[in-house]
Amino acid sequence: MRRWALAALAAGVVGYAAIWLMVWRTAAERLANPPLRNADAALVLGNRAYLHGRPNPCLTGRVDAALALAQAGRVPRLVFSGGVDREDGRIEAEVMQTHAQQAGYTGPMVLERASQSTRQNLSLSLPMLQAAGVKRVIVVSEPYHLWRVERLVRASGFDRAFDVQYAAAPSSCWTRWGMAFKGALREPLAIINNAGHGYLH
Repeated sequence: MRRWALAALAAGVVGYAAIWLMVWRTAAERLANPPLRNADAALVLGNRAYLHGRPNPCLTGRVDAALALAQAGRVPRLVFSGGVDREDGRIEAEVMQTHAQQAGYTGPMVLERASQSTRQNLSLSLPMLQAAGVKRVIVVSEPYHLWRVERLVRASGFDRAFDVQYAAAPSSCWTRWGMAFKGALREPLAIINNAGHGYLH
């Protein structure tokens, strides 16, 4: 039994490491290859709203990446997707909106305030994007999040409704070692969870 337990543990470690490697390779590729085409909107995926009493840099960094797209004339509107943060009760989409306004953004914004997961970010934002006449969308998130996002986009059919590109946010969650390490370690667990529920293709 001990031998079988050790073998199972070793297989789990190898599998986890393989997923971790895919996550980081995709992250590096997305950072090196930003979106090439203009789009009708940037869809910013939610994250924890606050950290240590301040807006979470993992969230505001995503907004900053979307603002850069808008300032470069790549997108005319921003869509913020994120519901109530279970840890502090704030609505992620509203925190993102406030950050964008404080940064001086005055363009159109659409808020999706109900989602509680990446899968719901996509599914609940889809009708809002369609109602706004969006045909082309740039999905914005952390670099280490995009491997899973791409597969959820395909599995859900989101890419059949829109021409989808991806933008990796080079925020402090990526550049600060501790945050990147924590996020990248947690992401394989989210991938395993989503795959176990049949959400990933």
